[in-house]
Amino acid sequence: MAEPQGPEHETLVTVPASVQPIPSAGPLPGASAAVIVPTEAPGNPAAGDPEKDKPLSSAWQTALSATAMSTNKRRVQARRGKVVPDRPQRALFCLTLKNPLRKLCIDIVEWKPFEYLILLTIFANCVALAVYTPYPFADSNSTNQTLERIEYAFLIIFTAECFMKIIACGFVMHQGAYLRNTWNFLDFTIVVIGLISTGLSFVAKEGFDVKALRAFRVLRPLRLVSGVPSLQVVMNSILRAMVPLLHIALLVLFVIIIYAIIGLELFSGKMHSTCIHNITGELMENPVPCGGGFSCEDPGYNCTGGWEGPNHGITNFDNFGLAMLTVFQCITLEGWTQTMYNIEDAMGNSWQWIYFISMVIIGAFFVMNLILGVLSGEFSKEREKAKARGDFHKLREKQQIEEDLRGYLDWITQAEDIEPDGEDKGKGGGELETSEKGEEAEGSLPQRMPWFQSKKRACERLNRRMRRCCRKAVKSQAFYWLIIVLVFLNTCILATEYHSQPDWLDHFQEVTNQFFVVLFTLEMLLKMFSLGFQGYFVSLFNRFDCFVVISSILEMVLTKTDIIPPLGLSVLRCVRLLRVFKVTKYWRSLSNLVASLLNSIQSIASLLLLLFLFIVIFALLGMQVFGGKFNFDRSQDKPRQNFDSFWQSLLTVFQ
Repeated sequence: MAEPQGPEHETLVTVPASVQPIPSAGPLPGASAAVIVPTEAPGNPAAGDPEKDKPLSSAWQTALSATAMSTNKRRVQARRGKVVPDRPQRALFCLTLKNPLRKLCIDIVEWKPFEYLILLTIFANCVALAVYTPYPFADSNSTNQTLERIEYAFLIIFTAECFMKIIACGFVMHQGAYLRNTWNFLDFTIVVIGLISTGLSFVAKEGFDVKALRAFRVLRPLRLVSGVPSLQVVMNSILRAMVPLLHIALLVLFVIIIYAIIGLELFSGKMHSTCIHNITGELMENPVPCGGGFSCEDPGYNCTGGWEGPNHGITNFDNFGLAMLTVFQCITLEGWTQTMYNIEDAMGNSWQWIYFISMVIIGAFFVMNLILGVLSGEFSKEREKAKARGDFHKLREKQQIEEDLRGYLDWITQAEDIEPDGEDKGKGGGELETSEKGEEAEGSLPQRMPWFQSKKRACERLNRRMRRCCRKAVKSQAFYWLIIVLVFLNTCILATEYHSQPDWLDHFQEVTNQFFVVLFTLEMLLKMFSLGFQGYFVSLFNRFDCFVVISSILEMVLTKTDIIPPLGLSVLRCVRLLRVFKVTKYWRSLSNLVASLLNSIQSIASLLLLLFLFIVIFALLGMQVFGGKFNFDRSQDKPRQNFDSFWQSLLTVFQ
């Protein structure tokens, strides 16, 4: 590495031998005269010449600095995740790129805080839709009226955003236009429907019900997908899987039709007999089908026909439509066992289970899981495309950097003049002679080392030797099996605990717990000493192990001091169970499995976030359509499954 020369201490840079200037037609005007640094091939004898490492001239340093600035600028743009698209020359047939209005719209649309403002507005709109409380018979309150007025502000913001993007990108006639983006098309549709519903509510007043049109407002949370790249990958995977999912849907429909026809032939009209009182004609409490498998044992009740059937006559095989609905209910695993028991009560417990078990295995466990396989395959393809796209952008950026560097070297080569060799030789020779004299002077001094420095070096050598031995010990096969045995014994001791156990077992478990805590603490300290703190905490398993050990020590201290209540202490004791996972570090196949699960957390989190987004959308849609409609009987409480509030609607959709 070259040393700083001169009073200004310039930073010296050596140009690699592989970079050769490209000759040009002439010097660049305005370039300052400087020195060209000679570059030698690796096999050239002159490669070891001290002149090779001479400082670069100011022009060379300016060129390299400009290249670095260009590279950093591209990296910042890539880190932001967006490449500025090429705008069309005209938008809406009249607005050119030099139009002040269009330039203003482009600047606003590409401004990062504007994107955050829109996302914040979407989130606020979701909160406003969730706070809305539906009432029966179109009633309202002051909060709902205030929210309706706030809805106008949201509509104005989204309309302004829509118009600015149309002016900046164009409408639909060229590549990259506003409506050619799927998410922009969704935004435009929601804005247009909102404007139509607002206009009709002002014009028609009470003569037109715009509630159905206002229900489209619940689609606005979908716009959050366009602002989160990971959600876009998942959503694009689902959209691309629509054609294979259609094929699977046809297969599911085919299975449902087959089993519906079989059920229609075997169980038609079998679930309309139940126990009815001879005199009063009342049904038995919790009526079920009767016949070959269930008999009326209560006095005064006889098995009589004329009953509508289970679930108010919905669950039966009397016609093809109801048979398909019943089969679909069984395939979704929602109450299929009760349906099977009803058939067995009506016909007897003989062979009916074959029909239902085969239907569940084929329909629920096989065909329905094909959907997961298709979605997983499409997600893998989309992730590979995203990775290939990122690699392509990196390669293009590298090529662009090389082209910029060649261009800078081109005009620098023509702009520089070679300095006289005498000055360089004189300057370089003087420095070399001075350094040689300094080295001779340093070599002539006697080498004396103080006593404490020698002891310090001896301690350092001993420390390195001990750390080397400890590192060899913790990586040995014997240490591996020792930890496995300790984890197994600790698990067995934890499994011996039961309710109302004797005092001697409590004492034994407490002593063994302290023993294992001491052993695992020694293991942690031994690894920290041998690997060092930085090397120890690099491993995720070591960090997890450290957390478990510290929690166990804390639990021991709190147990002795009685600082926290027993409930909190019992919760803290559950951390002991995490010691079982110590075996994952030493069991290679299990460790790989855990690593795969941890690596997939990001994808799973994106999928769960998208699922939650759809649950919120359908919960808001249920509030708009079914809110206040579950008041069947004022003398009784409403059913737990309703859409009268956001939280109840959320739970109902999740269920």
